[in-house]
Amino acid sequence: MVTIGMNYSVLPGKEDIFERAFLQVLSVMNNFPGHTKSHLYKEIEKPNCYLIVSDWNDKIAFDDFVKSDAFKKVTNWGKEQILSGRPQHQVYTATA
Repeated sequence: MVTIGMNYSVLPGKEDIFERAFLQVLSVMNNFPGHTKSHLYKEIEKPNCYLIVSDWNDKIAFDDFVKSDAFKKVTNWGKEQILSGRPQHQVYTATA
């Protein structure tokens, strides 16, 4: 299993739009092969910064999801001008 940490910086005033968009992405994730669970976190000190923590059977399953048409249909960050920068994704695996 791998855990993906996805960091997003959202334009001020667009937080509600981002949170609603995440619910659409989560709906697609929940039906995608290899996805286990995901949670959205909002940074306390910077309320326009978010972390999505997502568990997958393996990195290939996550990569397949990101490349999928289903993912592309529910992510319109650029069209909506929601993000203030490029998302940062890190891949983690349990060591103990």
